[in-house]
Amino acid sequence: MQVRRDARLAELTTLGVGGPVDRLVEVTTAEELVAAVREADEAGRPLLLLGGGSNVVAPDAGWPGDVVAVRSRGVERDGARLVVQAGEPWDDLVAYTVERQLAGMEAMSGIPGSTGATPVQNVGAYGQEVAQVVTAVRVYDRAGRTERVLTPAECGFAYRDSRLKREPGRFVVLTVGFALEPGELSRPVGYAELARRLGVELGQRAPLADVRAAVLELRRGKGMVWDPADPDSRSAGSFFTNPVLPARQAVEGCPSWPAGDGRVKLSAAWLVQHAGFGRGTRDGLVGTSSRHSLALTTEPGASADELLAFADEVVARVRERFGVTLEREPTAVRPV
Repeated sequence: MQVRRDARLAELTTLGVGGPVDRLVEVTTAEELVAAVREADEAGRPLLLLGGGSNVVAPDAGWPGDVVAVRSRGVERDGARLVVQAGEPWDDLVAYTVERQLAGMEAMSGIPGSTGATPVQNVGAYGQEVAQVVTAVRVYDRAGRTERVLTPAECGFAYRDSRLKREPGRFVVLTVGFALEPGELSRPVGYAELARRLGVELGQRAPLADVRAAVLELRRGKGMVWDPADPDSRSAGSFFTNPVLPARQAVEGCPSWPAGDGRVKLSAAWLVQHAGFGRGTRDGLVGTSSRHSLALTTEPGASADELLAFADEVVARVRERFGVTLEREPTAVRPV
């Protein structure tokens, strides 16, 4: 394990905010990860786990304990089933599956961050989500001080949510198991924008490589593919989740999709735009992306407090105008 005492959270997160770290511990195996967590717990030091740092608003005050950076790598394959180390970069894994003609992740191309974070947030995009392909999540349970394997049912997946997220700090993801579908074609395309880009009907399949290329093109057009040279990618991707509400609460004019049980999913991007926060709306060093109003971006020197205050203003204006309360997607880490 590598230990540093000169790190800042801003250099470990895609939003580029956050103060100094007392101890940065970089681990490269699941065994080192468990050892680092146990050491911090036994010493009574505050612990913060980071993968790719793409779904975190880190505190300006920094972190007065251990930040464990998960850098474990590796993919074990048995036919169409994979076991992946938590630190494996997610988009590298998606590229791996497309190259080997395994369907199920292709529409989630370009999402930044690490594989271990994906079941926590139940990440998803363009009609796919991780819960559809996860078979098992091996974790270190800090409450029981033991390793265990969670089934999909035990993970309690929901829209951009899971038990791992609802019990913050308890479970440390070590590996994630996936079951994919062998073949040259994608899973049925379930997102209208992607279907139009591919020239297929909703529910049809397309070559895996074509789906990945189309998704990456769409995401780049919205500034949602991480690129240090692109200021619009200094973000956490979509900052707000699409609200899911009873159909009777649908907002007139707002795009919506059936969400089951008499509910609809509303477009958070539309709500943000029509509340007065169009693309490129700035307030000091923070604001909406110039290419997508749902992504909040920072400029060098911005603070987490500035960003969260701007986000709170967006939430308040959307609630005032439409009676809908937006929920943040990234985790705002609170100072200890």
